[in-house]
Amino acid sequence: MKHTVQVGDMKVGIKGDEIITYALGSCLGLMVYDPVARVGGLLHAMLPLSKINPQKAESNPYMFVDKGVPILFKEVYSLGGEKARLIVKAAGCGSPMGKNEMFKIGERNYTILKKLLWKNGVLLKAEEIGDSISRTVRFDISTGRVIIKTGRQERLL
Repeated sequence: MKHTVQVGDMKVGIKGDEIITYALGSCLGLMVYDPVARVGGLLHAMLPLSKINPQKAESNPYMFVDKGVPILFKEVYSLGGEKARLIVKAAGCGSPMGKNEMFKIGERNYTILKKLLWKNGVLLKAEEIGDSISRTVRFDISTGRVIIKTGRQERLL
């Protein structure tokens, strides 16, 4: 089954599922995969910290890196994923407005992600972070393959 993850959303899946998200600019795209259980998920978070809008974080925690990342891991665990086997990949966290972007949302999203992963003893296996490009991510839960598309170019992550 094919699942589309909108901005500020998350989906998990099992063997046979494909999860796709579009237009990763400054947003974080985080993919978590267990190759033994063949389960995984994808988060498309747009802002680093939920404290800027606690009400919004309550109604949509996937919008925020600090809230969405832990939920993604818990959902993958609930499908049979195990922390020791997880393969974690990240994409996005760019600067679509250029290097002089005032709020540096992409950089801040990446910083919060790295802090969360470090505190929990999780390492990124691969990442495609930064730049001013927009990315589409396709995540095949059967194989764990993550394909990044920018313009007409596609590559494995």
